[in-house]
Amino acid sequence: MRIRAIAAAVSGALARTAQLLLVLALSAAAGGTLTGCGAVAEARARQVADARAREVADAWDGSEAARAWGKGYHPIGEAVDLPEDAFRDISDKHAYEARNFVLRGQLPAAPRKNGRVKWESGGSLTLPLMEARQAYEAVAGGGNDGPHLTVTGVKLGEMTLSTSRGPATVPAWLFTLDGYDTPLKLAAVRPSKPLKPPVKPEGSGDSLQLVGTARDGRSVTVLAGHGSCDDGPAVDVLETSGSVVLSASVVGTKEGPCTADLLLEEVTVKLNRPLGDRLLLDAFTGRPVLYERL
Repeated sequence: MRIRAIAAAVSGALARTAQLLLVLALSAAAGGTLTGCGAVAEARARQVADARAREVADAWDGSEAARAWGKGYHPIGEAVDLPEDAFRDISDKHAYEARNFVLRGQLPAAPRKNGRVKWESGGSLTLPLMEARQAYEAVAGGGNDGPHLTVTGVKLGEMTLSTSRGPATVPAWLFTLDGYDTPLKLAAVRPSKPLKPPVKPEGSGDSLQLVGTARDGRSVTVLAGHGSCDDGPAVDVLETSGSVVLSASVVGTKEGPCTADLLLEEVTVKLNRPLGDRLLLDAFTGRPVLYERL
């Protein structure tokens, strides 16, 4: 699952980098003669980025889409919970990353059609259960002759994960792995679909990928793209009472983007106060920043 998310982030980052460089070029034309290392153009680009972040925040804060988001189930943490002693060795780790699994036995049918998500802060939501086959295929999709993890049993249980409304207990498929004392768990309900965003994207591309949120909520970590000819990614933040808007850019692009050698890097953003139930938004797409869709 994580491999597919990274692949999506790479394609989105390529479009994001091109858009940002276009803004920089247009800003240079509007700003007149450049001084130093393009200070005028960079200042103009920053003004454009700040205005976009404010536009996104204003569109979402208090909107119907934001209210619907606040009532839904939106994970901001890993939907897969590995066994406590994972991994025993490097071969097992490589097998998991390559999604190489072997199923010993049959996958059970779901005992019911729906499952209930329960939040620690109160409230619950009933959502359709994912079939065991769908869950298994979400983690097992490899097919090479390398190391494999063997699934010896499957049953429906529960797991706890972070969501946009705080920690929640959700139905989960529990996969018993040969050689491990505790199961691999996968959330058995899909995230709620947000309503149509109240603001249009700046261009095409996928949203930033959320890596995780600090336990105290005072920082978030995202995957951001850049090329090998620049100095790396940067992520600026605009905080309001209802949202946190992240604006991604690349630093040091004098040689232009190396689009054939696109890289992903984790960037941690510090917040003035805990994220709480505020929306985490991507200024580029105008959409919420998601951890990962099942």
